[in-house]
Amino acid sequence: MTYDVIVLGAGAAGLMAAATAGQAGARVLVLDHAEAAGKKILISGGGRCNFTNTGTTAGCFLSENPHFAKSALARYTQWDFLALVDRYGIAWHEKTLGQLFCDGSARQILAMLLEECEKGGVEIRLSTRIGEIAHADGIFRVAGVEAAQLVIATGGPSIPKMGASGIAYQIAERFGLPVVTPRPALVPLTLGEEAQAFRDISGLSLPVTARVGTVSFTEAALFTHRGLSGPAILQASSYWHEGAPLVLNLLPNAFDLLRAARQRMPRARLRAALSEHLPNRLAEVMVARIGLQKELANCSDADLERAAEHLTHLTLHPTGTEGFAKAEVTAGGISTAALSSRTMEAKDVPGLYVIGEAVDVTGWLGGYNFQWAWSSGRAAGLAVAARRAG
Repeated sequence: MTYDVIVLGAGAAGLMAAATAGQAGARVLVLDHAEAAGKKILISGGGRCNFTNTGTTAGCFLSENPHFAKSALARYTQWDFLALVDRYGIAWHEKTLGQLFCDGSARQILAMLLEECEKGGVEIRLSTRIGEIAHADGIFRVAGVEAAQLVIATGGPSIPKMGASGIAYQIAERFGLPVVTPRPALVPLTLGEEAQAFRDISGLSLPVTARVGTVSFTEAALFTHRGLSGPAILQASSYWHEGAPLVLNLLPNAFDLLRAARQRMPRARLRAALSEHLPNRLAEVMVARIGLQKELANCSDADLERAAEHLTHLTLHPTGTEGFAKAEVTAGGISTAALSSRTMEAKDVPGLYVIGEAVDVTGWLGGYNFQWAWSSGRAAGLAVAARRAG
């Protein structure tokens, strides 16, 4: 059988593209090497799927072209996907910072997508090796089948234990599409021996503002035996590069708080003052780092300003990340310069589309990457159907 389009990848973006194209009249085949569809969907959000974010804008995404995501996101918004969720009667709730989760299970989102595919007559073949992709006379041939259009929705190499790979980049090379160097994103950062004191307080968590360059995030940070994790760190990691410092604000208004403590308990020392606002173990580490052992009454404003500078601008130098194995997503990917922002079609290869995580568009933590999957998948699906009809 000849199909109108072959979609490579039965994940979030691929299923959305397939359902959209199928319901618009295209004959769609989805191929995936995994034995089950939507495996990343099922593990997301602790099994409850953080399926979108109410605050989604193009500014919440990293890309060499920060404007690229605007078109797809504007034409299929978080509210459009939420309306689909509501039509299926899936109960949901909002957590912090606009994150939307299923009340029940991520399986509900996957079941919804599969039903949408069924409505469009989409055929899904799993446990299928893609192998070589042939392209001649306007026809793509993959795994013994052919179609006039091909959608790359194979994601990136993050979480390889789920079967993730860099096959999208191999396909890009086959068709001459440039690739922005892929790297782990939304990933824990590692610290070296000079920061051993912070690794020794593994398991401790607190709210911080984490900054890399001019970008900052205020959420929780978690000290680990290897370095740092937690939402604020994962967010900052997407912007971090080798050699860049990570700056943490552990105690906003630290100078005012320390001056107030000096007035209130002059005989106390810095550790007592810090323990009112920070976990005890972290207070100990920071006192040792600051090196101020005098009673507060004997501390000058300059002493307190120096202490406050350490607390509001704790500067660490990560040695690296925990890699693709621990990364929630992949930054970089197939260059947006090679794609149409409206259709996701390759400019120089008619009928070839790239969507989702395979593209050099990476969202913040909190449902943004799923929204990019829905929006880019929808854009490609509509384009596929329109090209077929035309």
